[in-house]
Amino acid sequence: MLLRFTHALALLSTGLLAGAFGYGALNVAQTFNAVPMDVRLTFHAALMKMNGVVMQTAMAAAIATTLALAVLLRAAPRYLAGGAALLAVTSFLVTRLGNVPINGQIKVWAVSGPPPDHLEILQRWEAFNAARTCTALVAFLIVIHLVLRRGMAGSTAAMRDI
Repeated sequence: MLLRFTHALALLSTGLLAGAFGYGALNVAQTFNAVPMDVRLTFHAALMKMNGVVMQTAMAAAIATTLALAVLLRAAPRYLAGGAALLAVTSFLVTRLGNVPINGQIKVWAVSGPPPDHLEILQRWEAFNAARTCTALVAFLIVIHLVLRRGMAGSTAAMRDI
């Protein structure tokens, strides 16, 4: 029962993380590029203020639940769950060390205006955003695989009991 519950939580948390980053990469970041720079900077600064707690909570949940799966599982699935946890940690580190410092710069730019090299810095932000989105998505896909594998193993055992 604990393993089933942990699978469900890992699926939910990695799915929410991948979904949030995916939506941001496919919709929000593209919208940033479609509006005037002053609008982008103002919106970006406001969005990051709101995202801080939500995304850190989602990353922490994904890390904790995939680590819990790694502890509860045996053999090869344990290593897959550990890999998903490492990918979630990577999403956190890319965010913390890559995106967050640039978000701090963007807050300043929203008030004082962007520096001459702002487009290069914004491209770096987008590269970090793509990297963390990919790591979160792969972590989610691994958890899906683990859940399906467990489900198939359970249904095979159930078929033998018939």
